[in-house]
Amino acid sequence: MDVQSRSQLIKRLAIQAGFERCGIAPTVPISRADYLKNWLAAGRAGTMDYMSRYTEMRINPANILEGARSVIVVSLSYNQSPQESLDESSELVKGRVAKYAWGDDYHDVLKKKLFAIADELHETLEESFETKVCVDTAPIMERELAAAAGIGWIGKNTLVLNQQQGSFFFLGAIVTTLELGIDEPVTDHCGSCTACLDACPTDAFPTAYEMDASRCISYLTIEHRSEIPEKLSKQMGDWLFGCDVCQDVCPFNRHAPETNEPRFEPHPLGSSVDVSKVLDWSIEDYRKHLRGSAMKRAKFEMWQRNAEIVQENARSQGK
Repeated sequence: MDVQSRSQLIKRLAIQAGFERCGIAPTVPISRADYLKNWLAAGRAGTMDYMSRYTEMRINPANILEGARSVIVVSLSYNQSPQESLDESSELVKGRVAKYAWGDDYHDVLKKKLFAIADELHETLEESFETKVCVDTAPIMERELAAAAGIGWIGKNTLVLNQQQGSFFFLGAIVTTLELGIDEPVTDHCGSCTACLDACPTDAFPTAYEMDASRCISYLTIEHRSEIPEKLSKQMGDWLFGCDVCQDVCPFNRHAPETNEPRFEPHPLGSSVDVSKVLDWSIEDYRKHLRGSAMKRAKFEMWQRNAEIVQENARSQGK
């Protein structure tokens, strides 16, 4: 099977697996390697020390797998409307949860689909080759690779945007030793829009296309394990886990289609959580409620801390 036929087969398998888009990037250093190095040197990663490890792998996907020649990149939408709306008149203080964490853990969902594609390739193609499935936890820059593969462009909020799909989608990758047809990057369509930059509650964007993770609400609620500075905690509002503000205001998300993946339907906790219940959780409650969810990324103590902040912010607003 020639290069183009292999590439077309892979894209068919990706669509059959439920992915909306599939593109192929070369195993060459990412275009913004200097940005990554400068970003780390400036302390933009906050306490995410792991970001400073395996830097050469992050810069060049060829270092992930010996003999790697191509990176298959896929996207899977998690866009959906909340099952319940936040009732401003309710006496309950509820904290919001970022949309990506409403359903089953995306790592499990994407990995299952990607391994199925890899297995099908090994069964179909007669030649010998290697594959490595990567979903978020591997030291590669998924957004950079997605942009190189034509999935979308990196927007001013540093997320990958697509004109039809918006930005509420997960990325996954298969690094392979197969030679495949490389896709062309797409044009940046952000134009003069600064909606995402203007809406950020914590001013986490020093400039367009650059994000200071140490100020991002998603980082503060999910990754930062110690106390959150008071100035930032007051700006967190009612976000309990993650934040969707910069995506909610993006014009490309206004008409983006909703996900077709049933495993992303909201768990019982829903899109907003009664913080008084969280504060009453035991460690066993925490484990029970977050079993099978990406929300377990934040530790028990962090959930308690976040709930206290949401409750305090509600009090300060007279709720």
